[in-house]
Amino acid sequence: MSKKLSFAPIWLEEPEDHDYPAAESYLQLLFSPKKASKFVITLRKASISKFKAKDIFRASQLSLLGLSNAHVERDRSKIKNGVRLSPLLLVRDGSSGRLIIADGYHRLCAVYGFDEDALIPCKII
Repeated sequence: MSKKLSFAPIWLEEPEDHDYPAAESYLQLLFSPKKASKFVITLRKASISKFKAKDIFRASQLSLLGLSNAHVERDRSKIKNGVRLSPLLLVRDGSSGRLIIADGYHRLCAVYGFDEDALIPCKII
């Protein structure tokens, strides 16, 4: 059973500019720098989609970070204080069959802690 949000996250319409270099840095750990750069160029052009937090977690096969994580707690505070969050940047990895959270993992964990059914805006390629 899903918890219901006592605080609803407010989202920016587009990811922040600094999210793209962060995504590229992470993607360079998984792919060549050239391929990571191409992913980020494509992400910048992608439109916003929305997916449930629980579905993003299932597709990514990642573990939920707990409240003891400083970044998750910071994002939970932002939600409680009505600070707008940046949409997630996601990449479908066809070779592994999983979803890569290129940027926004801590934001996802923070929102999931309030409501696993929350719709999260994302750019996905």
